[in-house]
Amino acid sequence: MLKIYNTLTRKVEEFEPLNPLLVGVYSCGPTVYDYQHIGHMRRYVGDDILVRALKLNGYEVKHVMNITDVGHLTSDSDTGEDKMEEGAKKYKESVWDVAKKFQKQFFDSCKKLNIEKPDEIMRATDYIDDQIALIEVLEKKGFTYKTDDGIYFDTSKFPSYGVLSTLDNLKEGARVEVNPQKKNKRDFAVWKFSPKGQKRQMEWESPWGVGFPGWHIECSAMSMRALGMTLDIHTGGIDHISIHHPNEIAQSEAATGKQFVKYWVHHNFLQVEGKKMSKSLGNFITVQDIVEKGFDPLALRYLYLQTHYRQEMNFTLQSLTAAQNGLHRLKDEVSKLGDYFAQDVSLKETDFLEAVNDDLNMPKALSSVWDLLKSKEPNRVKVAKLKKMDEVLGLKLFIKEKVIEQIIPQEVLDLVKEREKLRKERRYALADQWRNKIRKLGFDTEDKEEGGPVIVQLSPVRD
Repeated sequence: MLKIYNTLTRKVEEFEPLNPLLVGVYSCGPTVYDYQHIGHMRRYVGDDILVRALKLNGYEVKHVMNITDVGHLTSDSDTGEDKMEEGAKKYKESVWDVAKKFQKQFFDSCKKLNIEKPDEIMRATDYIDDQIALIEVLEKKGFTYKTDDGIYFDTSKFPSYGVLSTLDNLKEGARVEVNPQKKNKRDFAVWKFSPKGQKRQMEWESPWGVGFPGWHIECSAMSMRALGMTLDIHTGGIDHISIHHPNEIAQSEAATGKQFVKYWVHHNFLQVEGKKMSKSLGNFITVQDIVEKGFDPLALRYLYLQTHYRQEMNFTLQSLTAAQNGLHRLKDEVSKLGDYFAQDVSLKETDFLEAVNDDLNMPKALSSVWDLLKSKEPNRVKVAKLKKMDEVLGLKLFIKEKVIEQIIPQEVLDLVKEREKLRKERRYALADQWRNKIRKLGFDTEDKEEGGPVIVQLSPVRD
């Protein structure tokens, strides 16, 4: 039986669906104002693994994902500019074109990582009427009030507010800025009025005036429209635990009087070389950047699976290189088993299924794959089991694809060789000059204690 860590109860629980015939999963999707990086994509691979694991356990799944193309402000406290409007200014395009551009970039990244497309994709701008209707219900029940800049949810009317999070430790003026018209510091906007004297590209008429929905109300309205008043599973990043998801719970349960979500699943962050990913630090990496550096994008998926989804992951080019080598070795071993007709096989009582069902322990599941390859099971059985395993892993183990190879100019190879010589002679200042020459040619080196330097192709930093 599948067991999953439930953020709501803070423990691993046996999964029991509301309806044994159909499991509803809602994923907080991207805000499509800018590029999605490999930290974002780790989370969506995690959601993909969860859905695949549910199917492996025999469940029918309806997977719904939203696309936030309006209403997500630059501050968690309902201040600042709409991220979509900000993106439009940055890229000098209309908000609608920016949304289309980065939605495509997101799904292109999903395709490269072999993430199965959700059954239903819901764009916030397509469901404005649903969001207004939900706000009207909250208004009639006395949960909202009006300020100069919008309609707010009164958290004091919802006694269990913050049960999911650690909001008791939040200080007003930190992530929650002071707003003198808010009754309580944790109250949040469900509808924002368009700023006076400013023409927004995205705004709608409402019973309260021209404006746009708050980020939180979008997810409640769309998820309940698609999956009903109570959801089996709701996923997101750990950054959603403090504000976004508690707000969803409050407004949804205040409106319906029913539990909003049974199981909350949250994925941890990814760092690059031990640091938070940031354009200012020059370590902002997309899936396309990975491809342009000469890596198989499925090597990134393989790398993701080596760290448990609830643990923080540290990304380095060296670890990605090792993951690519490991994936290619795995595919090579699989190819040696031979071709066999598909046969029905069960993974019951296997280490793989036990690992998957133990809160999606994919590092252990990967280890069991290698154990199977080394076992004395007949090749036809190995093939059958591996095909079933790959339905969860998503590594395309039985699809023969051309191995991506880096084409490194001889000039670069000569410079790297000379630089290594300088480093061995401890002439580090001169070695740094050689490295700059290598970078000007579009490559870089990552020094290793063993095995010599790793050469990687550089790609432009995203603006």
